[in-house]
Amino acid sequence: MDILDDLRFRGLLYQTTEEAELAKRLNDGPIVLYIGFDPTADSLHVGSLLPILGLRRFQMAGHKPIALVGGGTGLIGDPSGKTTERSLNPVEIIDQWTQKIRVQLEQFLDFDAKVNPAQMANNYQWLGNAGLINFLRDIGKYFSINYMLAKDAVKSRLDAGISYTEFSYMILQSYDFLQLNEHYHCEMQAGGSDQWGNIVSGIDLVRRVSGNKTYGLTFPLVTRSDGTKFGKTESGTIWLDKQKTSPYQFYQFWVNTDDGDVLKYIKYFTFLPQEEITALEEEVCRNPEKRAAQRILARDVTALVHGREAQIKAEKISHALFYGNINELTEDEMEEALQDVPSTEVEVRAKDKFDILELLLLCGASPSKRQAREDIHGGAIYINDQCVQDAQRVLLPAERLFGKYLVVRRGKKKYFLVKWF
Repeated sequence: MDILDDLRFRGLLYQTTEEAELAKRLNDGPIVLYIGFDPTADSLHVGSLLPILGLRRFQMAGHKPIALVGGGTGLIGDPSGKTTERSLNPVEIIDQWTQKIRVQLEQFLDFDAKVNPAQMANNYQWLGNAGLINFLRDIGKYFSINYMLAKDAVKSRLDAGISYTEFSYMILQSYDFLQLNEHYHCEMQAGGSDQWGNIVSGIDLVRRVSGNKTYGLTFPLVTRSDGTKFGKTESGTIWLDKQKTSPYQFYQFWVNTDDGDVLKYIKYFTFLPQEEITALEEEVCRNPEKRAAQRILARDVTALVHGREAQIKAEKISHALFYGNINELTEDEMEEALQDVPSTEVEVRAKDKFDILELLLLCGASPSKRQAREDIHGGAIYINDQCVQDAQRVLLPAERLFGKYLVVRRGKKKYFLVKWF
């Protein structure tokens, strides 16, 4: 299966310019392509994962990817998909974020391959030194205002207002393509479907300036079947940086995927071959309650982003919490598992032991002593995964895990952590 057929099977082929010609060009031999990633934070998030893996898929198919970090365009801000102006960040901050994003991109692409090694570029290299007068004369003359106003990214912002700074983003991205075509022999730009207008503008600029033939391809924007935004949870954005989103949190994000989305995400975010995906689809239809697809999705994507060791650890934590075996976890694993649950700190000198009713009120597991008694009598309260039967029970220091934790669980999923310091 060639790369376009694979993308089509996975639902990843959203738009292309001159698809028949592009297919022929790809079959004729390796092509250099690029995708840009602007540093809008100190880490990429799961919304960036689909285009990153797009570059990886092309490299695996024998083509040569360029990961372009937008050290220059990151100072401006892309209006695509935005209803308001972005905040302009200082050069020093953008530079720091650029370096971190470069490191993240390096883990997905092979820069040491002997045949088609990936390359890294930073558009600040040419945008940072572009003189205003020369840029307007040499590049700006190719862009008509009417043409730019017709693009969706600009048109959608006209009522609310758009600054000239963001209005100029299309020209900067087009200039990126021209530079990469001239100096890196890049023939194709890819990206999310919201980048279509910028990609087409870049193709047109390359044609006007050099006469070279180039191509464009977009992937679909990732959506959820329930209408909520992909990559967002109650605790916030799902980042690729493990310091911002732990491997366990990352794993949980994927394992909790809705049944209506999981097979689509399997195609989008994993490298399972077509026959395995087809077999998995049949299994999900027969036994949806087993959630086999969710486990495979979480396993493969977590291993891809954080490594196999982190994936195994995340699965261990998930299994321990689901089956009530928290005592099997190490201290680090327990802290990672419970970092998002309500937490209460107690000074040892102030309070060394608690009766169970007092503890349940303190940590918020029960709203009143009356409710706490009912919860205990109903078998809903667990301390360190042991069901509490006695409402008069006193919890002693010796019961704390690692000498400082009590893990309170109400029902099957509501956890609370009490820490002594």
